[in-house]
Amino acid sequence: MSVTPRVLLSIDYEPVFALFRHYDTLTDLNRRRELDSGFTLRAIDPILEQMQDSKASFYLVGEIVDWYPEIPQKIVAAGHELGLHCHIHRPLVNVNELADDVRASASWCRQYNVRGYRAPMIGIREAAYHLLGKAGFSYSSSIYAPAGLLLQKGSVWEIPVSTLRLRQSNGKYVAPRDFSPKLLLDGEIPYGSSFSIGLIGLGILKILEQELKRGRSPVIILHPYELVKPGSSLRLTRDLIRNPLFLPFLRNKSVFLADLLRNFPVSPLGTYLDEALKAMDSE
Repeated sequence: MSVTPRVLLSIDYEPVFALFRHYDTLTDLNRRRELDSGFTLRAIDPILEQMQDSKASFYLVGEIVDWYPEIPQKIVAAGHELGLHCHIHRPLVNVNELADDVRASASWCRQYNVRGYRAPMIGIREAAYHLLGKAGFSYSSSIYAPAGLLLQKGSVWEIPVSTLRLRQSNGKYVAPRDFSPKLLLDGEIPYGSSFSIGLIGLGILKILEQELKRGRSPVIILHPYELVKPGSSLRLTRDLIRNPLFLPFLRNKSVFLADLLRNFPVSPLGTYLDEALKAMDSE
């Protein structure tokens, strides 16, 4: 039994200010909600409309559930998979911080039977897998690696966000795996990143086509502020002036999504994992 190749489409559902690292240490919860200015609530219906009948994985920042509990309801009612991105968006490489963060979202994760996790900035540590398994997660998508890999970490499966190797490699892929400038220099391109989609645009579709022809199921990421334009503000302009390299993240990707859905089969990561594990059991 084989698994039909498809694009594993994911949306990391986070506020636009989460892009910028100087907000990582902001602890005033009311101020964080003010910074969102209702964008994550306004964006959800247009994004669900853009998805049409296709289904994806939405990895949700938990504080958004505190602000707008109707958002996870809308995602699940539309037939999409709901996953956890984090509770408050910032690097979570300290396992104690991660434990506290997962605990903060535990209630709604239980309510919606969440089993998938995506680490902020695609950064995870070895100890995190045991913690995620104890918390009831069955998979993570928190490293970059070539499409087609499923890496088992105890009771948790790692489904990497996709990269393309421009040169042959005999190396073995393991999780965790930090994506470094050395990997780029060695010819490994993280095309599953929305940053790469912002740079290469519709050229990513050609890569996806080749991957599917090879029988692989690539994982790609989009964000709400790439599909629905956030309101312009002096603060956002100032943040982009200070961080001009982030501009590809804010390039609108609605045309990309429409072309993707028109030309390729897509599914949530959890659906793919279930089919892949069933195929393994039948061999």
